[in-house]
Amino acid sequence: MVLVSPSAVIFDYGNVLSQSQPLADVQAMADILNLPLPQFTELYWRFRVPYDAGSLDPADYWKTLSRVLDMDQIRALIEVDSRSWSHPAPLVPQWARDLRAAGLKTAILSNMPATVRDHVLRCSWLPEFDSRTFSCDVGVCKPQPGIYNDCLQQLGVEPADALFLDDREANVAAAETLGLHAILFRDASSAAREITQRFSLPARLGS
Repeated sequence: MVLVSPSAVIFDYGNVLSQSQPLADVQAMADILNLPLPQFTELYWRFRVPYDAGSLDPADYWKTLSRVLDMDQIRALIEVDSRSWSHPAPLVPQWARDLRAAGLKTAILSNMPATVRDHVLRCSWLPEFDSRTFSCDVGVCKPQPGIYNDCLQQLGVEPADALFLDDREANVAAAETLGLHAILFRDASSAAREITQRFSLPARLGS
């Protein structure tokens, strides 16, 4: 089997570069809204795409979950929500650094509202990337083609020269439809095995 040698690696952010939201943070947001956790979680994700795409501003987004909110509550929700996405995943951030140090281009491609983006970009653990594409800046979310194309244009690479990692099947399928190589990311160890089987890269995940 001939291994593919990408010239760029594109990383989703949430659940790839970062850990999943801690339950304590999710519960804290539910408590501010006085909602049971299952109801909060359903509402949080129901309206997340327009928030990620920038078509809902923060106040309007949180008021879709509960219209009885004051500005102090909205500020608290924004703070906890942003913090909840700021915990680094094991191994992957360092791998991104290693790949870039070895000469590959690297990028973030993430669905993310501006409030979370601004918080994440201040995280000291976040690696440097050659390009960063966020849905709130582009105005569309994965799996829409436009956001992938924006990332590829920023990197200056063709789809066939890029490897993309994401934790959602729909986003991986969309990338493959556009001609990118893609891996469904479940955890670092299984991703490392698949990468070793399919790709030749100058740095190994978890090494």
